[in-house]
Amino acid sequence: MPAALPKKSKKNQQPKAPTSSLIKRIIRTYVACYKTELFIAILFMAFAAAMTAALAALMQPVLDDVLYGKREDMIIPVALGICLTFCGRGISTYIHTILMNKVGQYIVSDIQTDLFKKFMHLDMAFFHANPSGQLVSRVVNDVNIMRYAVTDSLTGLGKSLFTLIFLIGLMFLTDWKLTLAAFIVFPLLSGFVIYVGKRLRKISKSIQSELGDLSDLLSQTFQGIRLIMAYRAEDFEIVKVTRAIHRVRDLNIKSVRISTLLTPVNEILVGFIFAGIIIYGGYEVIAGRTTAGHLASFIAAFTMAYEPMKKLAKLNNTLQTGLGAADRVFLMIDTKPQIMDTNDAKIITSKTPDVKFDNIEFSYAGEDLRALQNISFTAQNGQVTALVGPSGGGKSTIMNLIPRFYDPTNGAVKVDGVDIREISQASLRENIALVSQDITIFNDSVMANIRYGNLNASDDAVFEAAKSAAAHDFILGFDDGYETIVGENGTKLSGGQKQRISIARAILRDAPILLLDEATSALDNESEKLVQDALKLLEKGRTTIVIAHRLTTVQEADQILVLDQGCIAERGTHDALLTQNGVYAQMYKTGMKG
Repeated sequence: MPAALPKKSKKNQQPKAPTSSLIKRIIRTYVACYKTELFIAILFMAFAAAMTAALAALMQPVLDDVLYGKREDMIIPVALGICLTFCGRGISTYIHTILMNKVGQYIVSDIQTDLFKKFMHLDMAFFHANPSGQLVSRVVNDVNIMRYAVTDSLTGLGKSLFTLIFLIGLMFLTDWKLTLAAFIVFPLLSGFVIYVGKRLRKISKSIQSELGDLSDLLSQTFQGIRLIMAYRAEDFEIVKVTRAIHRVRDLNIKSVRISTLLTPVNEILVGFIFAGIIIYGGYEVIAGRTTAGHLASFIAAFTMAYEPMKKLAKLNNTLQTGLGAADRVFLMIDTKPQIMDTNDAKIITSKTPDVKFDNIEFSYAGEDLRALQNISFTAQNGQVTALVGPSGGGKSTIMNLIPRFYDPTNGAVKVDGVDIREISQASLRENIALVSQDITIFNDSVMANIRYGNLNASDDAVFEAAKSAAAHDFILGFDDGYETIVGENGTKLSGGQKQRISIARAILRDAPILLLDEATSALDNESEKLVQDALKLLEKGRTTIVIAHRLTTVQEADQILVLDQGCIAERGTHDALLTQNGVYAQMYKTGMKG
């Protein structure tokens, strides 16, 4: 087992948006879209709050008229009034709760959709800088925290606030002096609530960050389970994940400890206030300056007002926790892609475009070493250009520049004579078919995976593409044929089967620019022969750029570029390069010996 484990790095250094600006943004961008439903819900909230105050007010006739006054004619009217008040409050509470939760769910789904849309329009540099587990955590964990904050805020804020207003109004009508005395400590309590809220928001951001790390760690572990088992690293991974789980646990405990501070403070303050009300009110009743009914009504109103006050305090905790998650979500939504279309981006119209690299230099973000330098060549239409050389030479980087996954540091990549920075990304990528060594297979049917190359293709076109890629026969061998679900990342397929489905996808794409990154590396000899024949047909009339480690697969290429340490060390045909007796010749001889 390894001696040391990676240490947790510090995060959450991004600036925190002001609370008011975050709330305004959520209201302006998302809440305002549902103003009709909100208006109806608020009306029912106000009615429910009024019914709560009415119940407190009815305590006065219950005591003064019915119990002490012994007025028989008031028994049924008072009882009926109480019954109708409860019914009205129950029905209105049901309606506004349903409406508010509906609005809250819609708002959160809108945020999740906007966040995912943003991810789909960001560039490769962003995804390389942000692990997939972190991004999943933003969409699921962070937005779920926002879900609770938005739903609870919309449902609880209006109801508690209206209830508090009506009850305080009733208390002022009953005894304004006593009301002022009862709420003299309210500013102190408000200050404490604000302090706790700020602490919770900070902790919330830390929790969401740790959950993102945990999600990413779990994702890496499950994807690498084969390697973990092979190297007996299960205990090492258990320790890593356990540490991440414990960090989340400790932060959640800290969050509960801070948020619960409001409970004893609330109870102590209210205890003193309640004792004061009893002392003052008792003397007033004994002196005959008020009645027991009025005092009971006041106490009932204060008791009922205490609950919405507690809810508003807890609601601030929930809101601040949600705003901590909102900080992280909006940080993603506000991220600007490094690669963007110009306002007058061009469309590729040529069916026979060339690809030209004009003195290209490129460095990955955060790296001083140049991945490419002084790269110039032209891949002609109807020809095959092969990229060969040792690992780390820059072959994959060249492939990444053509679909504009990255922009070069210097120089220009041109398609049909136009700098691709002046071409719309949609038009550029619609004219490219890519078969990568790192094959992506979705947890869907074989049919859907092939059709990904052209979402509008007919079933017959999919069948023909599969036949051309030598995939049709093994697909028919599955119990469900083309409707077979292949599992996450194609777990039900062999490496060769996945590669043939990927090639079928590219064939179905039928694009004028064909990029092949070790397209036959996982095939057996028989399948490779079939697929090579299919690729030869596919390459006709297209601009084809091929990465190959097995030089036998590119001997017939029209030009071969030998890349070494980011530079083109040699170029020419297979025969011409052999006669130079340089890097290519040595690679070829070594490969033949192998």
